[in-house]
Amino acid sequence: MSIHGSKPQAALRLTKPRNVTEKPDSGKLERFGLGRAGGSAHLARTMMLHELSRLLESVPDASSPNTAYIEAIELDNCLGKRSAQTRALTKRHLADLYSLNPEHVVFRALRFFWQRDPEGRRLLACLCACARDSMLRASAPFVLNLPEGQAFSGEALGQFVEGLYPGRFSKATLGSAVRNLASSWAQAGHLSGQVRKVRSRATATAGAVAFAMLLGYLSGERGETLFTSKYAKILDCSPERAMELAETASRRGWIVFKRVGSVMEVVFPVLLTAAEMEWIREPS
Repeated sequence: MSIHGSKPQAALRLTKPRNVTEKPDSGKLERFGLGRAGGSAHLARTMMLHELSRLLESVPDASSPNTAYIEAIELDNCLGKRSAQTRALTKRHLADLYSLNPEHVVFRALRFFWQRDPEGRRLLACLCACARDSMLRASAPFVLNLPEGQAFSGEALGQFVEGLYPGRFSKATLGSAVRNLASSWAQAGHLSGQVRKVRSRATATAGAVAFAMLLGYLSGERGETLFTSKYAKILDCSPERAMELAETASRRGWIVFKRVGSVMEVVFPVLLTAAEMEWIREPS
């Protein structure tokens, strides 16, 4: 099936954070819709879970082209924005975070699991946003390494981000980014509380685990490492629990997961096209 859509506008550009490494062959990753190391919507917005939910509800057909999402936001004003400029900015940020293009497997898979695993939507959105947003992805170790129940410190997160991007932001811009990042991790379930946030445990589901496995697979992980990848860590559960949920996803026909002792295989015949499998087999 060929689906033609407009290319999302470019994200706000960032220099690559210090001490943060990405998998090689970013061009291949971008064909899948992930691995965008140079931009972040979090300088201006959160991961926009509420807006994403309303948009996907307004475009119920998962096979709709990219143009359908643009029209829903800019022409139909499905998100209730007051001006054409605000609608255009909202569309740009949502496209930066989620692609909104079914030609990208990262968005096509998000929609697949969104429809089938409503309980996992918070983590599904977070996983997709982390795959595409460099600053959210870079902030993950700070949040995920906090012990459950420990108080979250915006000041400490600000210092962490400043260490990744030394001298890149003004105090005001850094403060805005930290507030947006904290809100996104709260939307995903990794933080809780209004005035005083504390580390909480997100709720892993079969759909979220399957999506994390797919993102890891596209990034070059195979076998057991799929359950310890940067995406698997966002699930907030042990590798053993993730394997149990992967088995559930396999029984539901979402993925194929086979395990014999410590030898395991995960494949995605429902989610990946023949062309995408060829891209994966291409040498880096």
